Amino acid sequence: MKKYIIILFLVFIGGCSVGPDYQKPELDIPKDFFSDDSLKIKDSLSLAVADTSWWSLFNDPKLTELINTAIKENSDILMASARIEQYLGLYGVSKADMYPQINGQLSGKYGQNSSVNTGTDMNPKRATFNVGVSADWEIDLWGKIRRSNESARAELLAAEESKRGIVLYIASQVASSYIDLLALKAQLQITKNTIDSREYSLFLFRLRRAQGDLSDLELAQLESEYWTARARLPQIEKSIVQVETAISVLIGKNPQRIETDNLLDSLSVPDVPSGIPSKVLERRPDIKQAEQKLISANAKIGVVKAMYYPSISLSGLLGLASNDLTTILNPSAYLWNVAGNITAPIFTGGKISNQVKVAEAVKKELLQSYISTVRNAFRESENAFSDRVFTQEQLELEGKMVESLELYKSLADMRYNEGVSSYLEVLDAERSLFSAQLEYVNTKSTLYKSIVNIYKVLAGGWIDRLNDKTVK
Repeated sequence: MKKYIIILFLVFIGGCSVGPDYQKPELDIPKDFFSDDSLKIKDSLSLAVADTSWWSLFNDPKLTELINTAIKENSDILMASARIEQYLGLYGVSKADMYPQINGQLSGKYGQNSSVNTGTDMNPKRATFNVGVSADWEIDLWGKIRRSNESARAELLAAEESKRGIVLYIASQVASSYIDLLALKAQLQITKNTIDSREYSLFLFRLRRAQGDLSDLELAQLESEYWTARARLPQIEKSIVQVETAISVLIGKNPQRIETDNLLDSLSVPDVPSGIPSKVLERRPDIKQAEQKLISANAKIGVVKAMYYPSISLSGLLGLASNDLTTILNPSAYLWNVAGNITAPIFTGGKISNQVKVAEAVKKELLQSYISTVRNAFRESENAFSDRVFTQEQLELEGKMVESLELYKSLADMRYNEGVSSYLEVLDAERSLFSAQLEYVNTKSTLYKSIVNIYKVLAGGWIDRLNDKTVK
């Protein structure tokens, strides 16, 4: 009866785990936003759009190619995959502590022992041979090993979420950089067209100046505008090289030229979700990673608190021992033993209590980090949707401004040719149109990137599809 009582007691105690069980923090979910459509789900189509492979919606095969290459060869993603393997191994090590550790033993020795104080002068040489199996097992009465296993599992999941976050970042960064490249090439073409136009006008003006039909002032003004446009050219070309280099590194290549088949104007404008529920943001990798870190810290409190209680371990040995290999299999050579060990802290100088304080402080820190991450997700979501709306409005207004300046330029040319106004009016129209065209391209690229950013902050199911393509 005593045996059964002890067994039941051990089973009961073995199911206990010291330390707090994890409870998901209650968060203050925002209700009112600057834009009405921010976090309101309207229909299932919004969620479907959020989960789609958004880069394919731009209808640019080169962009899809670059993203697929980056997912397979980007160094940051490959390092994240290696980190997952590390944490997977650590998780396996933690799980192994739940089971007895069994080891085989095989030893042999030969030598002579001292005969002093034995009452005899005989000191024979002896050989000893041992063959056996030993086992050691720490009984997890207080849940220390289980809490450690819980912490290791959370760290593994956090590493996986970290990789998903890197996949999200790399895909979005490749798309944004590619859009920047197309915008710079569009600005380069606008600048070259402006330079060609002013170069031809400068050629004609120099002929007229040689004939005395033009003043030095007018010629100098035109030359000034010509060199202004020429000075813009190397700036844009330098930026193109820098963006191409950045894309090359993102796709895991040495710096190289990035050939583009399409122009900025040829990109399609993807649809974006009209609204999202706040729960959707919980699937973001940064939020899930922060929560797993919090779970790990919570479990480590239990690991440390378990150090207050006695540690019980069992060990055993089963084997054979003999002075002669020919008799090692005789029944008389058999040996076995079972041992138990109980270790309990009596005085540690406050070491354990301070370790508990450290673990609890780490949990407090990671709790605030989790809350901050969630708030940042709402901030990014609101900014992403408002950026899309206001950039679209800005682009439409700038488009009308470009149309007006094109008309202004045509009328200025007409007035100058008819002798109604000086060439200053033409130069002013050209200068304004040139700047407006460059700014229009810049705003259009910002609009495309705002769409990329919306899909980035939503972190839909497309991340898992890309993650599956990475090297495991």
